[in-house]
Parts: sequence; structure tokens; C-alpha cells
Amino acid sequence: MTPAAPPRLFDRARVARNRDRAAPRYEDYAFLKEHVSRDIADRVQDTPRRFERALDLGCHDGRLARILSGTGRVGAVEASDLSPAMVDAARAAGTDARVLDEETPSLPENRFDLIVSALSLHWVNDLPGTLVRLRQSLKPDGLFLGALFGAGTLAELRDCLMEAETEVSGGVSPRLSPLPGLKDMANLMQRAGFALPVADRDSVVVRYRDPARLLADLKGMGEQSALAPGMIRPLPRAVLDRALSLYRERHADPDGRVRASFEIVHVSGWAPAPGQPQPLRPGSAKASLADAVRQQAKRD
Repeated sequence: MTPAAPPRLFDRARVARNRDRAAPRYEDYAFLKEHVSRDIADRVQDTPRRFERALDLGCHDGRLARILSGTGRVGAVEASDLSPAMVDAARAAGTDARVLDEETPSLPENRFDLIVSALSLHWVNDLPGTLVRLRQSLKPDGLFLGALFGAGTLAELRDCLMEAETEVSGGVSPRLSPLPGLKDMANLMQRAGFALPVADRDSVVVRYRDPARLLADLKGMGEQSALAPGMIRPLPRAVLDRALSLYRERHADPDGRVRASFEIVHVSGWAPAPGQPQPLRPGSAKASLADAVRQQAKRD
């Protein structure tokens, strides 16, 4: 039986348009991209090897590719993005970039030693399929490092929009993208065939004078809604006004600024290769955790 196609949650053409519109002033709104790019670069530098050929997938303006090029740990770095305007911006800044849909990347097998992706894969419909294609594009013992927005992102805004729409309209429509959790991503990495997969998360809290400024930042990042047609209805002004009012009431600090939470889920995994360390088989441990706890209790 042919497996069912993954649900089309996102309008990829709309994702591209959102990034195209954001590209001319992206530098003014790229603080999260910068933060995550620096984090990924630190992880590359913590890896005791050199990567001769790398790909920055979903590069936006190419800043991660440029940061990696300056580490001395990475050789040639290619970059790609769904948005032609973002690719133009990356090229203008000196990055070797091309247009490529990260959902269905047409990449040769066994080409890269390193693939990285910062804040792009949360817009992919078929994330399991994309991860498999990325693993196949890595050389044996090649490394994938990805970071995407996770389920805790914009929790304050989600709650306020849901309550406001229920109060004003008597029902709720999807307004913000569904996002994967930490356990979801760990499972997906394992299913995609990566060796030694790891998932962890980083929480970033940004404070604003007013929640309307948060909405402006999301637009400037190219992160406004891109749900598929039929999944979303126009947002009535009364609902938005009520949501912003609730936001100011519930999520303000003593100085009046409001908080916005962003959860960044980081994943890493290696393309399988002979001689790699292997996790122990379940039940193969030579020492019992219960015994260790009992021994510690005796010492205490």
C-alpha cells in the first residue's frame, strides 16, 4: 500500500512571498536568525573535525553561511533559499547562493560533509521526507545541524488570539502555525536514519513596548502566517484588538513591557558510516541503575 501523502499545512508559495517582501529590510529584523546562526556555528566549532563542503539550507540573507566561512573549520559553503529576493540579498553580501525549495531539495547524494539550517524547516510540510533527503545528501559520517521554531514559540500570542476569537466570534480558527515539539523532532531524526541523533532546545524571551511591535517584527522576519488555503479565515479587526488588549493585561512586566517567547529546537545527526559509535542495545548495560542508587544511599 502506498503511504498517504503528508498533509499540506503550509502554502509554500506564500512562504516565498513573505520572505521576498521581508528581504529588503531583513537586516533590521534578523536578531533571532543571528542568535541561532551563532549558536550553530559554535556547535560546528565544538566538533573536532574540518568540513570541506557545506550547505546552508533556507539561508535567508546568507548570514549563517558567512559566519561558517569565517570559522576556519569549514571549506566551501553553498547556500540556498526558497525566496529569490533573499537569494539576491545573500549574493549581494558575498554568499554563493541559489534558489532551492528546502521542502523538496534536489541535491546530489553524498555531496556534503555538513548541512546546516537555521529557522527555516518549520515551514516544511513533509519534514520527515526532507530530513531523509538531507541525510542522503551527506557523505558518510557527514553532519546535519538544524534549528527551527518549536511548539512553545509565541505561546502568549496563541493564547490571547484563541481567547479573543472565542469571546468575539464564538469560535476559533488557526492563526499561528503548528510547530513541532522537542520529542517530535528527536523521533523524526531517528526515523530519517541519522546516526546518534540529538535534540535540545533554547528559550529566547524578547520584550516589547507593545505587542503590536511583535507583529511588525514577525512580518519583518518573513514569519507571518503562511497556512494553506482553506485553513484560515480573515482575522477580524475586533478580534485582533481584543487579543492585543489581553496581551497587555496578562504578559506585561512591572515596567510595562510585554514578553514574547520563542522556543528554538536544535537537532543534530550524522550520516551513517562504518566505525561510528553505536548506542547500546536495550538491556545490555552491565550495571543496574537501581543498584547504583542503593550504593549511593548507603554512602549518604
